[in-house]
Amino acid sequence: MQQLGDERVLFAFARDLEPALTVASGETVRIRTQDCFGNQVQTPEDQLDEIDWDAINPATGPVYVEGAVPGGALKVKIESIELDAQTASCTGKDEGVCGDRFDAWSTHLCAVEDGKLVWNEKLSIPLNPMIGVIGVAPEGEPVNCGTPGSHGGNMDNTAITAGATLYFPVAVEGALFGCGDMHAAMGDGEISVSGAEVAGWATVTLTALPDLRLTDPLIENDTHFGVIASAETLDAAADRAVHEMVDLLHDRTGTPEDELVMLLSLVADVQVCQMVDPEKTVRFMVPKYVLDALGFAL
Repeated sequence: MQQLGDERVLFAFARDLEPALTVASGETVRIRTQDCFGNQVQTPEDQLDEIDWDAINPATGPVYVEGAVPGGALKVKIESIELDAQTASCTGKDEGVCGDRFDAWSTHLCAVEDGKLVWNEKLSIPLNPMIGVIGVAPEGEPVNCGTPGSHGGNMDNTAITAGATLYFPVAVEGALFGCGDMHAAMGDGEISVSGAEVAGWATVTLTALPDLRLTDPLIENDTHFGVIASAETLDAAADRAVHEMVDLLHDRTGTPEDELVMLLSLVADVQVCQMVDPEKTVRFMVPKYVLDALGFAL
């Protein structure tokens, strides 16, 4: 298995980046990631006003995947996520949903111990290790790692965890995959503008799917299959995700659109990923037992 350290990072997904690593289609690689602060917040004395804000949200990479071609897709299976022992969270003036309440930054450090996140001496939180920034190079201009889009990016999706599989539309040769911004725990919405930000290792299997045509990322786990969409508002992101799922199921199964819409209204869920980035992100998740009954396959 190849391994990629966090010495090579990108701060924007872009089509002209020099690959940090090249892998064969179907190869598994272990990737070291920095936290969203670029590992600059390590003690209670580290002030967010004093860090280098040009070095936040780094994604390790990019990784060139042989066989990934424009117009096709990249399949990313998340094999495992390994977390470092300390996390940092923050909120501040004009940041997140409640930024109107604050005049300055606040930070909170937590320890990762015995499968839990220790908030304080009274409260520990179950871990939900996840990857916040993950994606490929976009078709057009570079997109900074703090912004999500059809290429992936800062989707901050709590379903992007070990065992999940993602599918990204490929816009450039080799896809130019990158990931970072891990969280030890985060609620849907990420209302403060951060999760429990943490460095660590992600082990992923990268497979080129040159014949799969996509508009936005897809996500699959043991029980559900979904579309991830980002837009200026949550309403617009949800509308986009639902329409894309209806199109996908109609095209793949031949089920009439009106029947699909009524069925999805009964069984599928619109779920908020994050509501604090320049684009808001939603996932629309359909149970696999429904897809199996419809005869759906990618």
